[in-house]
Amino acid sequence: MTRRLAAIVFAAALLTGCGFHLRNALNLPENLGPVRVVAGDPYSALADNLAEGLQTAGAQAAPAGAETGVATLRIVSEQWADTPISHDQFGRAQEFSLRYAVIFSMQRADGSVVVPQQAVELARDYLAPAVDSIGKASERELLVRELRRDMAAAILRRVDAASKPAAPAAQ
Repeated sequence: MTRRLAAIVFAAALLTGCGFHLRNALNLPENLGPVRVVAGDPYSALADNLAEGLQTAGAQAAPAGAETGVATLRIVSEQWADTPISHDQFGRAQEFSLRYAVIFSMQRADGSVVVPQQAVELARDYLAPAVDSIGKASERELLVRELRRDMAAAILRRVDAASKPAAPAAQ
């Protein structure tokens, strides 16, 4: 019994020393006020994910149709690309790289920049055998949803990083 307890204590001590810690909650800039997410596509799933993430972080949703007096997270562009990365002996693509690139920026209600315009690109590789067209479509759709979720999280992390005060310069 004491060996088991000692092993558990030893394992716990190793885990605490590894440097792993949970990510802190998203911190939005102070006095940000209501936030709206603007995208070129009115049915953008990414815009919906971002709006939901901002509300979860405590941001107020901007009233419908509000143009002034609200902070704006603008999705400038979203681009998807499938690139074949391997082929079979008949020249058919077998493996693809799915890339998702988004350009975004964020401004306060007064027009000052919170996050300057920047791009984020994510990629995932997937297998798509030519004989399994049904599996190919379902795997790709799963990756699209996963990449959209990851993209929203990456953008919100950048908003969070921009809201933190700058670290003092080392002397």
